[in-house]
Amino acid sequence: MSTTFQSPFFQSKLPTTALSIFSQMSALAETHGAVNLSQGFPDYPVAEELLSLVDRYMRKGYNQYAPMAGALPLRETLAAKVDTLYGVAVDPQEEITVTAGGTQALFTAITAVVRPGDEVIIFEPAYDSYRPSVELCGGRVVPIRLKGPDFKIDWGAVRRTITAHTRLIIINNPNNPSTKVLTRQDLEALEQLLQESSIFVLSDEVYEHMVFDGRKHYSVLQFPGLRSRSFTVASFGKLLHATGWKMGYVVAPPSLTAEFRKVHQFNVFSVNTPMQYAIAEYLQREEHYLYLSPFFQEKRDYLTKGLETSRFRVHHSEGTYFLLVDYSEISSQSELAFAKQMAAEYRVAAIPLSAFYSEPTEQRLLRLCFAKAIPTLQQAVDRLLKI
Repeated sequence: MSTTFQSPFFQSKLPTTALSIFSQMSALAETHGAVNLSQGFPDYPVAEELLSLVDRYMRKGYNQYAPMAGALPLRETLAAKVDTLYGVAVDPQEEITVTAGGTQALFTAITAVVRPGDEVIIFEPAYDSYRPSVELCGGRVVPIRLKGPDFKIDWGAVRRTITAHTRLIIINNPNNPSTKVLTRQDLEALEQLLQESSIFVLSDEVYEHMVFDGRKHYSVLQFPGLRSRSFTVASFGKLLHATGWKMGYVVAPPSLTAEFRKVHQFNVFSVNTPMQYAIAEYLQREEHYLYLSPFFQEKRDYLTKGLETSRFRVHHSEGTYFLLVDYSEISSQSELAFAKQMAAEYRVAAIPLSAFYSEPTEQRLLRLCFAKAIPTLQQAVDRLLKI
């Protein structure tokens, strides 16, 4: 008996949205016993010290609602972290809000500023939550399509894309899935582009601590002309190897923070209390986040080297905990078809890059996640070498 709601008066608010590619590929991985390099989650444990702190704060009674904006000790720790990393002073009271993960932060920021009829520029390949969040607000996504291998942004093309209806530009730096890192020149170009406009910026910086080969992560917070108009989103899940905790935060100037919190308070209101206090104490030691780039670079290099003798061509990963592989020498199938075959026959699950575009875009590229224990990566390499 079908339980699907049917009514001639009902129209879906997201009629073209289906089950996410991440859910699809993780389900295939489970069905076929595949090594799951598709979904971006670690398979190694959270730091024991952090777990002990969570337990301590739970037992000390920090188990009721936290303040709507987040526990003040955590916001103060985050303000110190921003100052350490970027030399920028932010007000923990008026400019930082703790959220239930990065995706909730993105959704709330979009909801706070996008109105029916507004246009929102995104850069594809793009994280899959941007478009539906905009559409739920009645906005229209205007994608700028970037192609490999460099996925370089043409800022002149961005200027030509802006209209009187442009309300928001979303950037993701470092970028999932292209793995590219924006340069200082990129952010200066964006700053100059917007200097005479009233356009907002949503900067998804959840991989800020994962940049490789001596590169530097530049945040919009470091550019006055961007900082004054931007929501900057960060993730504790990425920072602490604890994606299941679904915790993040947003930095924005006071006027934007006030609008953000209006939505936030009627969405989740507040976030897990004992974990906030535990994270606040844990992050007071800078080494708990400054080690992340070399930690993940080692994993990137391990997977890259392991695939050197395979028939895949590895694209160089500049940041995030992903890399792209080209399977042109192996198959002429579409990316989705090949990804499904690879999960079923060779038992390694990956994400087709085409899933991050709104229009069909085939480049014979798959995204692999290397945020895994070394034995997991070795098992995946062993299987991929057999193709």
